[in-house]
Amino acid sequence: MIIIRMIALACAIIAIVFAFRGRTTAVAREPGSAVTSGVLVDSPVSQKTLAASERAAGWRLLFDGKTFNGWRGLGYDSVPTAHWKIENGTIRKLADGQVPRLPDGQPAAGGDLMTKDTFRDFELTWEWKISPAGNSGVKYNVSEEISMANAPNHAALGFEYQMLDDNLHEDNKVPSHRAGALYDLIAPNASKRLKPVGEWNSSTIIFRGNHGEHWLNGTKIVEFDLGTPRMDSLLAASKYRSIPNFATRRAGHIVLQDHVDEVFFRNIKIRVL
Repeated sequence: MIIIRMIALACAIIAIVFAFRGRTTAVAREPGSAVTSGVLVDSPVSQKTLAASERAAGWRLLFDGKTFNGWRGLGYDSVPTAHWKIENGTIRKLADGQVPRLPDGQPAAGGDLMTKDTFRDFELTWEWKISPAGNSGVKYNVSEEISMANAPNHAALGFEYQMLDDNLHEDNKVPSHRAGALYDLIAPNASKRLKPVGEWNSSTIIFRGNHGEHWLNGTKIVEFDLGTPRMDSLLAASKYRSIPNFATRRAGHIVLQDHVDEVFFRNIKIRVL
Protein backbone atom coordinates (compact mmCIF):
# COMPACT_ATOMS: atom_id res chain seq x y z
CA MET A 1 0.00 0.00 0.00
CA ILE A 2 2.82 2.38 0.88
CA ILE A 3 4.55 1.67 -2.44
CA ILE A 4 1.32 2.36 -4.35
CA ARG A 5 0.86 5.69 -2.54
CA MET A 6 4.46 6.67 -3.28
CA ILE A 7 4.01 5.88 -6.97
CA ALA A 8 0.78 7.93 -7.07
CA LEU A 9 2.51 10.87 -5.39
CA ALA A 10 5.42 10.71 -7.83
CA CYS A 11 3.03 10.70 -10.79
CA ALA A 12 1.22 13.74 -9.40
CA ILE A 13 4.48 15.65 -9.00
CA ILE A 14 5.56 14.81 -12.56
CA ALA A 15 2.19 15.97 -13.89
CA ILE A 16 2.49 19.29 -12.06
CA VAL A 17 6.02 19.86 -13.38
CA PHE A 18 5.02 19.22 -16.98
CA ALA A 19 1.93 21.39 -16.65
CA PHE A 20 4.05 24.25 -15.32
CA ARG A 21 6.63 23.85 -18.08
CA GLY A 22 3.91 23.94 -20.67
CA ARG A 23 2.34 27.09 -19.28
CA THR A 24 2.73 30.15 -21.48
CA THR A 25 2.39 33.75 -20.44
CA ALA A 26 0.41 36.18 -22.57
CA VAL A 27 2.56 38.86 -24.15
CA ALA A 28 1.32 42.33 -25.01
CA ARG A 29 1.55 43.20 -28.69
CA GLU A 30 2.26 46.75 -29.72
CA PRO A 31 -0.22 48.44 -32.07
CA GLY A 32 1.12 49.05 -35.53
CA SER A 33 3.76 46.33 -35.29
CA ALA A 34 4.07 42.57 -35.46
CA VAL A 35 6.91 42.69 -32.96
CA THR A 36 5.92 41.84 -29.40
CA SER A 37 6.79 44.35 -26.73
CA GLY A 38 8.06 41.81 -24.23
CA VAL A 39 5.91 43.30 -21.45
CA LEU A 40 4.22 40.40 -19.67
CA VAL A 41 0.54 41.12 -19.26
CA ASP A 42 0.45 39.51 -15.82
CA SER A 43 3.85 40.78 -14.71
CA PRO A 44 3.83 42.59 -11.34
CA VAL A 45 7.25 44.15 -11.90
CA SER A 46 8.85 46.81 -14.03
CA GLN A 47 10.69 45.94 -17.23
CA LYS A 48 14.33 46.99 -16.87
CA THR A 49 15.76 45.53 -20.08
CA LEU A 50 14.64 45.05 -23.66
CA ALA A 51 14.37 41.76 -25.49
CA ALA A 52 16.54 41.27 -28.57
CA SER A 53 13.44 41.47 -30.77
CA GLU A 54 12.53 44.83 -29.22
CA ARG A 55 16.01 46.26 -29.78
CA ALA A 56 15.91 45.05 -33.37
CA ALA A 57 12.58 46.84 -33.82
CA GLY A 58 14.08 50.09 -32.53
CA TRP A 59 12.59 50.18 -29.02
CA ARG A 60 14.37 52.12 -26.28
CA LEU A 61 13.62 52.27 -22.56
CA LEU A 62 12.92 55.78 -21.27
CA PHE A 63 12.93 54.56 -17.65
CA ASP A 64 15.39 51.95 -16.39
CA GLY A 65 13.38 51.17 -13.25
CA LYS A 66 16.13 52.47 -10.98
CA THR A 67 17.16 56.05 -11.83
CA PHE A 68 15.93 59.29 -13.38
CA ASN A 69 18.62 59.08 -16.07
CA GLY A 70 17.30 60.84 -19.17
CA TRP A 71 14.77 62.94 -17.22
CA ARG A 72 14.64 66.38 -15.60
CA GLY A 73 11.98 68.76 -14.40
CA LEU A 74 10.53 71.14 -16.99
CA GLY A 75 12.40 74.40 -16.48
CA TYR A 76 14.89 72.73 -14.13
CA ASP A 77 18.35 71.24 -14.54
CA SER A 78 17.40 68.29 -12.32
CA VAL A 79 14.37 66.33 -11.11
CA PRO A 80 12.15 67.95 -8.42
CA THR A 81 12.43 64.92 -6.15
CA ALA A 82 10.13 66.38 -3.51
CA HIS A 83 7.31 65.46 -5.92
CA TRP A 84 8.80 62.55 -7.90
CA LYS A 85 10.16 59.28 -6.46
CA ILE A 86 11.35 55.92 -7.74
CA GLU A 87 9.78 53.02 -5.84
CA ASN A 88 9.78 49.30 -6.67
CA GLY A 89 10.65 49.85 -10.31
CA THR A 90 8.06 52.59 -10.82
CA ILE A 91 8.05 56.37 -11.05
CA ARG A 92 5.73 57.63 -8.34
CA LYS A 93 4.23 61.11 -8.45
CA LEU A 94 3.34 62.07 -4.88
CA ALA A 95 -0.02 63.57 -4.02
CA ASP A 96 0.20 67.18 -2.88
CA GLY A 97 -0.51 66.16 0.72
CA GLN A 98 2.53 63.85 0.66
CA VAL A 99 4.97 66.53 -0.53
CA PRO A 100 7.39 67.91 2.10
CA ARG A 101 6.55 71.38 3.43
CA LEU A 102 8.83 74.39 3.61
CA PRO A 103 9.23 76.39 6.85
CA ASP A 104 6.38 78.68 5.76
CA GLY A 105 4.06 75.71 5.35
CA GLN A 106 4.04 75.76 1.55
CA PRO A 107 4.86 72.58 -0.39
CA ALA A 108 8.34 72.21 -1.85
CA ALA A 109 8.60 73.25 -5.48
CA GLY A 110 7.51 70.73 -8.08
CA GLY A 111 6.68 70.58 -11.74
CA ASP A 112 6.23 68.23 -14.66
CA LEU A 113 8.83 65.54 -15.36
CA MET A 114 10.31 65.80 -18.86
CA THR A 115 12.57 63.71 -21.08
CA LYS A 116 15.85 65.39 -21.85
CA ASP A 117 15.60 64.16 -25.43
CA THR A 118 13.00 65.27 -27.95
CA PHE A 119 11.00 63.09 -30.35
CA ARG A 120 9.12 63.94 -33.52
CA ASP A 121 7.71 60.74 -35.06
CA PHE A 122 7.40 57.99 -32.46
CA GLU A 123 5.48 55.21 -30.79
CA LEU A 124 5.41 55.54 -27.00
CA THR A 125 4.13 52.89 -24.59
CA TRP A 126 3.83 52.87 -20.82
CA GLU A 127 1.82 51.41 -17.93
CA TRP A 128 0.07 53.48 -15.29
CA LYS A 129 -2.19 53.26 -12.29
CA ILE A 130 -3.88 56.13 -10.53
CA SER A 131 -5.21 56.84 -7.05
CA PRO A 132 -8.94 57.10 -6.29
CA ALA A 133 -10.36 60.30 -7.83
CA GLY A 134 -6.94 60.84 -9.40
CA ASN A 135 -5.97 62.93 -12.42
CA SER A 136 -2.74 63.01 -14.43
CA GLY A 137 -1.50 62.67 -17.98
CA VAL A 138 1.31 62.19 -20.46
CA LYS A 139 2.06 65.15 -22.73
CA TYR A 140 3.87 65.19 -26.07
CA ASN A 141 4.91 67.61 -28.82
CA VAL A 142 6.03 69.78 -25.90
CA SER A 143 8.17 72.89 -26.32
CA GLU A 144 9.88 73.81 -23.06
CA GLU A 145 10.19 77.43 -24.17
CA ILE A 146 6.48 77.79 -25.02
CA SER A 147 5.54 76.05 -21.77
CA MET A 148 7.69 78.27 -19.56
CA ALA A 149 6.42 81.40 -21.31
CA ASN A 150 2.71 80.54 -21.14
CA ALA A 151 2.06 78.21 -18.19
CA PRO A 152 2.67 78.55 -14.43
CA ASN A 153 4.39 76.20 -11.98
CA HIS A 154 6.68 74.44 -14.46
CA ALA A 155 3.70 72.86 -16.25
CA ALA A 156 4.06 71.57 -19.81
CA LEU A 157 1.91 72.70 -22.71
CA GLY A 158 1.40 69.99 -25.30
CA PHE A 159 -1.02 67.40 -26.55
CA GLU A 160 -2.09 65.33 -23.56
CA TYR A 161 -3.09 61.71 -23.12
CA GLN A 162 -5.46 62.03 -20.18
CA MET A 163 -5.15 59.64 -17.22
CA LEU A 164 -8.15 59.77 -14.88
CA ASP A 165 -10.31 57.89 -12.41
CA ASP A 166 -13.40 58.09 -14.61
CA ASN A 167 -15.69 57.06 -11.77
CA LEU A 168 -14.78 59.54 -9.05
CA HIS A 169 -12.95 62.52 -10.54
CA GLU A 170 -15.19 65.48 -11.41
CA ASP A 171 -13.54 65.79 -14.84
CA ASN A 172 -15.57 62.74 -15.87
CA LYS A 173 -18.43 65.11 -16.70
CA VAL A 174 -16.55 66.31 -19.80
CA PRO A 175 -16.07 63.55 -22.42
CA SER A 176 -12.80 65.01 -23.72
CA HIS A 177 -11.42 65.03 -20.17
CA ARG A 178 -11.92 61.30 -19.49
CA ALA A 179 -9.18 58.67 -19.42
CA GLY A 180 -7.50 58.14 -22.78
CA ALA A 181 -8.81 61.37 -24.30
CA LEU A 182 -6.74 63.82 -26.28
CA TYR A 183 -7.33 66.25 -23.46
CA ASP A 184 -9.85 69.03 -24.11
CA LEU A 185 -9.95 68.07 -27.80
CA ILE A 186 -11.19 64.53 -28.56
CA ALA A 187 -13.08 62.11 -26.32
CA PRO A 188 -12.20 58.41 -26.36
CA ASN A 189 -14.52 56.22 -28.40
CA ALA A 190 -16.99 53.69 -27.02
CA SER A 191 -14.56 50.77 -27.35
CA LYS A 192 -12.49 52.03 -24.39
CA ARG A 193 -11.88 49.53 -21.60
CA LEU A 194 -10.40 51.21 -18.52
CA LYS A 195 -9.18 49.02 -15.67
CA PRO A 196 -10.31 49.72 -12.08
CA VAL A 197 -8.37 52.12 -9.89
CA GLY A 198 -5.34 50.38 -8.41
CA GLU A 199 -4.79 48.14 -11.45
CA TRP A 200 -2.23 48.77 -14.19
CA ASN A 201 -3.43 50.18 -17.51
CA SER A 202 -1.33 49.90 -20.67
CA SER A 203 -1.26 52.93 -22.99
CA THR A 204 0.26 53.82 -26.34
CA ILE A 205 0.66 57.06 -28.28
CA ILE A 206 1.51 56.91 -31.98
CA PHE A 207 2.49 60.23 -33.56
CA ARG A 208 3.79 60.28 -37.11
CA GLY A 209 3.60 63.23 -39.47
CA ASN A 210 0.31 64.96 -38.70
CA HIS A 211 -1.40 61.74 -37.64
CA GLY A 212 -1.91 60.76 -34.00
CA GLU A 213 -3.46 57.81 -32.16
CA HIS A 214 -4.21 56.96 -28.53
CA TRP A 215 -4.49 53.31 -27.46
CA LEU A 216 -5.67 51.91 -24.12
CA ASN A 217 -5.28 48.28 -23.08
CA GLY A 218 -4.83 47.13 -26.67
CA THR A 219 -7.65 49.16 -28.23
CA LYS A 220 -7.40 52.32 -30.34
CA ILE A 221 -9.64 54.93 -28.72
CA VAL A 222 -8.58 58.26 -30.30
CA GLU A 223 -7.41 59.16 -33.80
CA PHE A 224 -6.71 62.60 -35.26
CA ASP A 225 -4.96 64.49 -38.05
CA LEU A 226 -3.47 67.93 -37.59
CA GLY A 227 -4.16 70.57 -40.22
CA THR A 228 -7.65 69.30 -41.04
CA PRO A 229 -10.82 71.43 -40.70
CA ARG A 230 -12.01 69.15 -37.90
CA MET A 231 -8.82 69.55 -35.86
CA ASP A 232 -8.56 73.28 -36.52
CA SER A 233 -12.12 73.68 -35.24
CA LEU A 234 -11.43 71.63 -32.11
CA LEU A 235 -8.28 73.62 -31.33
CA ALA A 236 -10.12 76.92 -31.81
CA ALA A 237 -12.69 75.86 -29.22
CA SER A 238 -10.18 74.47 -26.71
CA LYS A 239 -8.22 75.93 -23.81
CA TYR A 240 -5.18 75.98 -26.11
CA ARG A 241 -6.59 78.47 -28.61
CA SER A 242 -4.67 81.49 -27.33
CA ILE A 243 -1.28 79.76 -26.95
CA PRO A 244 1.07 80.80 -29.79
CA ASN A 245 2.26 77.89 -31.95
CA PHE A 246 0.72 75.32 -29.61
CA ALA A 247 -0.17 72.86 -32.39
CA THR A 248 2.94 73.43 -34.51
CA ARG A 249 4.53 70.09 -35.30
CA ARG A 250 7.96 69.76 -33.69
CA ALA A 251 10.48 67.43 -32.14
CA GLY A 252 9.06 67.72 -28.64
CA HIS A 253 9.65 66.42 -25.15
CA ILE A 254 7.66 63.60 -23.55
CA VAL A 255 6.27 64.82 -20.22
CA LEU A 256 4.71 63.15 -17.15
CA GLN A 257 2.27 65.53 -15.51
CA ASP A 258 2.68 66.80 -11.95
CA HIS A 259 -0.97 67.11 -10.96
CA VAL A 260 -2.27 67.14 -7.39
CA ASP A 261 -2.86 63.37 -7.21
CA GLU A 262 -0.74 60.26 -6.69
CA VAL A 263 0.02 58.26 -9.83
CA PHE A 264 2.48 55.53 -10.81
CA PHE A 265 4.28 54.96 -14.14
CA ARG A 266 6.37 52.01 -15.32
CA ASN A 267 7.62 50.23 -18.46
CA ILE A 268 8.03 53.51 -20.36
CA LYS A 269 9.59 52.95 -23.76
CA ILE A 270 9.68 54.54 -27.17
CA ARG A 271 10.74 53.88 -30.73
CA VAL A 272 11.31 56.41 -33.47
CA LEU A 273 9.11 55.94 -36.54
